Amino acid sequence: MSKLVVIFGGSGFVGRYIADRMAQAGWRVRVAVRNPERAGFVRMYGVVGQVEPVLCNIRDETSVRGLTRGAEAVINCVGTFDRGGKNNFGAVQDEGATRIARIAAEEGVTRMVHISAIGADAQGASLYARSKGRGEAGVLQHFPSAVILRPSVIFGPEDQFFNRFAGMTRFGPVLPVVGGATLFQPVYVDDVAHAAELGAAGLAAPGIYELGGPEVRSFRDLMRQMLTMIRKRRVILNIPFFAATIMGAGMELVKALSLGLVPAQITRDQVRSLRSDNVVQASALGFDALGIEPTAMEAVLPDYLWRFRSSGQYAAIKESAGNLHEG
Repeated sequence: MSKLVVIFGGSGFVGRYIADRMAQAGWRVRVAVRNPERAGFVRMYGVVGQVEPVLCNIRDETSVRGLTRGAEAVINCVGTFDRGGKNNFGAVQDEGATRIARIAAEEGVTRMVHISAIGADAQGASLYARSKGRGEAGVLQHFPSAVILRPSVIFGPEDQFFNRFAGMTRFGPVLPVVGGATLFQPVYVDDVAHAAELGAAGLAAPGIYELGGPEVRSFRDLMRQMLTMIRKRRVILNIPFFAATIMGAGMELVKALSLGLVPAQITRDQVRSLRSDNVVQASALGFDALGIEPTAMEAVLPDYLWRFRSSGQYAAIKESAGNLHEG
């Protein structure tokens, strides 16, 4: 019988790529999610019955234990950008991660992979970074042999980074950003999934790996690259941190008054995070230690950002026709 892997958050942005890789490698895959009816697409990653979405709430002890029992490996992909509500930073990224690690150890799971983030630090400046740091500490306390992955900002067809800002170009000639000089090292989602696969299969040594792509670019430069990809001209307006903090406070208030119906486009905690560069430390283990060659943005971005071009998928054809006419 094939080995069983449980992927918590396996229908999310990163989790679905991991689920696909594990299925293709022959594992039985149990995808632990809060809404199984919305995760039915993961079944297509394998043969009938190989990949199954199952109801789970990582805040519930019984729920986590029931799914973990009998597994060879567990992978935790659950994360949040919401500091409020039941599924807040602490409940998900600290307590939830710790609970999964503790129960996995108690149930005799052999290997664990935990998806964290660059900048995770229990003493960090932002609540997000602190919760990620405490989560890592909890995982290592109960499962010292865990593989912890800290990716920089992740890009791919379903991302909430390039897609979000490309979508904003539809609303006017100005593209506002906060922390235009902040450095990022964007990493392709399937490269992160590949690293997780190696960890779950026992092909990566225990430890913390920081994952970044081949390029380090400022936020402003990334937006320029995105605009080039979608064939649009926009004024990139850098909003000072002090102004962004005031904006974040106002948006948080509106969200609270609307009982969450109006989401905050930016929060004060996100502003605090944007003050720090999001790049791999020179001394950190990374893709090299895993034998993975990271994918360049240029190889992937055109495959999904074309829909934001004025002529969509026909933009390249129109440009070629224009060149022929000029000739």
